[in-house]
Amino acid sequence: MASVAEVKAAVDAALQQVTEGQQAIQAAREKLGEAQQSLAAALDGSGNDAVGAAHAQLSQADQSLEECLGATLVAIEQAQQYTATL
Repeated sequence: MASVAEVKAAVDAALQQVTEGQQAIQAAREKLGEAQQSLAAALDGSGNDAVGAAHAQLSQADQSLEECLGATLVAIEQAQQYTATL
């Protein structure tokens, strides 16, 4: 069985991976925002339904990433609460 110190170290390592994942999520959100702006500029004035659908899907993707980021924050809090009890 792992010692308390080993468990805490393993949790800390996992939390570092989560932090790296959060950074990747933030980078993805930024890229999606840039893509949405580029798409809007390229298709300015178009009334085609596909253009509106593309914008809506990019907005949905951003919202999903925001929810994912929120879930990682909760996961970090829970892991930290656990290790505080060790």
